Amino acid sequence: MHKENNNKGEIQQPATTKMAKKTDGKEPDTKGITCSKEDNFSDWYSELVQKAELADLRYNIKGFVCYMPWAVLSIKKMYEKYERVLERNGHLPLIMPSLIPESNFLLESSHVAGFAPEVFWVTETGAGEKFQERLALRPTSETALYRMYSYWIRSYNDLPFKRYQSCQVWRAEATKATRPFLRAREFHWIEAHNVYATMDEAKAQVLEDMDMAYEVLQDEFAIPIIFFQRPQWDKFPGAIHTYAADALMDSGKVIQLPSTHLLGQNFSKPFNVKFMDKDGIEKYGYITCYGPAISRIYGAMIAILGDDKGLILPFDLAPKQVVIVPIIFKESDDAVLKKCQEIEKILTKKYRTHLDLRTVSAGEKYNHWEIKGIPIRLELGPRDLAKDEIIIVTRKDGKKKSVKIEELSHELSHIASTYTNDLKDAQLAKFKDFVVDCENIAEVKLAVDNKKMVRAGFCSTELDGEKCAAIVEKETGAFVRGTKFGEKHSKHKCVVCNKPAKDTVYIAKSY
Repeated sequence: MHKENNNKGEIQQPATTKMAKKTDGKEPDTKGITCSKEDNFSDWYSELVQKAELADLRYNIKGFVCYMPWAVLSIKKMYEKYERVLERNGHLPLIMPSLIPESNFLLESSHVAGFAPEVFWVTETGAGEKFQERLALRPTSETALYRMYSYWIRSYNDLPFKRYQSCQVWRAEATKATRPFLRAREFHWIEAHNVYATMDEAKAQVLEDMDMAYEVLQDEFAIPIIFFQRPQWDKFPGAIHTYAADALMDSGKVIQLPSTHLLGQNFSKPFNVKFMDKDGIEKYGYITCYGPAISRIYGAMIAILGDDKGLILPFDLAPKQVVIVPIIFKESDDAVLKKCQEIEKILTKKYRTHLDLRTVSAGEKYNHWEIKGIPIRLELGPRDLAKDEIIIVTRKDGKKKSVKIEELSHELSHIASTYTNDLKDAQLAKFKDFVVDCENIAEVKLAVDNKKMVRAGFCSTELDGEKCAAIVEKETGAFVRGTKFGEKHSKHKCVVCNKPAKDTVYIAKSY
């Protein structure tokens, strides 16, 4: 599957940032986020990961990260949603070996050239037995799957052949820093690989992949994305075309998320993926592949939705959806605790609910659960109980509302049904003025420095345009992301060389 080739825009790990330690049974630091997301995104992200207890970087292999329960619970739900959509669209699950023989890689020359520098090689057993050939820890699975597809596909009756697997991949990226979820040497993803009888059917699958990305990322995860056809110099090794979704960040930068690739017969021929058609003629299949990196999507989601108080999560993805905080002033407030327990028992039937009975201040509890991103907080004290009321606080906007306890279920049902859509609409609204048109490099530099994405004319997104793309990168620190899928070319001259423009491209800084 596609890899992001631009490491120069990566987020750097602050040298002073350390993961929170739990010692002597003490609670982790929950005093709130001290960094501003707008002023220092890198430090804000590191502190969020630490204080929300999402990951620990202290595992003693470079680029390998421990994912902690609060993150894993959400990631599992993200997998479930994506897998459900894939299977609804006819994909069936596989589990493939993690090791790939080197000889498999050598069958497709551009593919091996693109991935060989990043491969982790296994060469012998613990007993010292040398393997006849090197075995790669899979950086992606084309060379493993298509070898098997040549055995599994025989007739046109086997097509379309749509399979996916949820797995880990390993890439020895030349990165100076590890950024949990966004950049590491081991990441967690789904990859779907499909074979069709015709090129038109393969192209239709690429469109379906894009539709799945919009459905899951925007509608379920509240992440705004734009699909671009990548320039030829930035496509997946071995593909005819690569189409990648860029997520839009407040910082003006973008981060690449799912990509889908039209491989045509570039892999079916070397791997002998053939089928017998209705006339008894043997033909090569047309292949596509699609790779939503769930761990990277999770990183983008918390980075995009989070604020200076901590995480904000879509309602379905939150490990806990409702937290109840009793306001206890004295032992005689037993009635408050009893009512909270009654409410918890009722709500647990419908929502993932937690009753916070820790012996710390209410303010400390508020900070803790705001950092964790629980969508709904319920507060109940003796004064509220005397009025038969309870306070509802929604994490996405911080709004408070007192309601009658008997109306609580109705109020929560409304919040739950609109919560994620409200997040999505708020994010999409931010980016109405995100794109600006530019006519020259000076305008491009000014725009990207002002946290904008640029639309401009470009001489070509074929290989002959790579020189102009290099000038864009050198002069502005931004990258040519490609042409927006479905948008007509509208510019007259190249923003760099002033030659007639063959394409209208988008330019942005990236993580």
